[in-house]
Amino acid sequence: MRPIVYLHGFNSSPDSKKTAALKRYLERGGQGERYHCPKLSHRPSEAMRDLEALLARLGEFALIGSSLGGFYATHLTERHGCKAVLVNPAVRADRLLAPFVGPQTNLYSGEKYDFTPGHVADLSALVPRKPLSVARYWLLVESGDATLDYREAVAHYAGSRQTVIEGGDHGFQSWDRLLPEVVEWLSR
Repeated sequence: MRPIVYLHGFNSSPDSKKTAALKRYLERGGQGERYHCPKLSHRPSEAMRDLEALLARLGEFALIGSSLGGFYATHLTERHGCKAVLVNPAVRADRLLAPFVGPQTNLYSGEKYDFTPGHVADLSALVPRKPLSVARYWLLVESGDATLDYREAVAHYAGSRQTVIEGGDHGFQSWDRLLPEVVEWLSR
């Protein structure tokens, strides 16, 4: 079974609720070795360098990306031809995060850092084209997401498998319910 690499969002970490649920689910099914969730640097260029090194070691893999992680997952899916589940993804992370230039604190680790125009420029360099292989994507969005407009992702990933759930929020409240199907789809 191919490894599953979970890419967390902006100011998040491998300790988030969704990552913990994925890890528990895989471990209960005797598939814990499939789980990978690296701590992503707040610097996009470092995050991508570290991800490329991890993916090279794994050989084959599937991705799950949440928010900024969905943005990264799209870039990597187009580059490597893998499958990806995108959870409330940031379609244009550069535009979304530009207003957050300034001091930041990671919600999980407490790490403090400055989010700079250089970070935004790094994100701009990763802006993916419209997905070429829409069959490789499964988009999961909740309409109650106050951080991102889910309709932007629906339009951007048109033609891909899509699950649009009324209500919810940016944390994606439907995660635990859909997790078995997500793992099964990524395993095909």
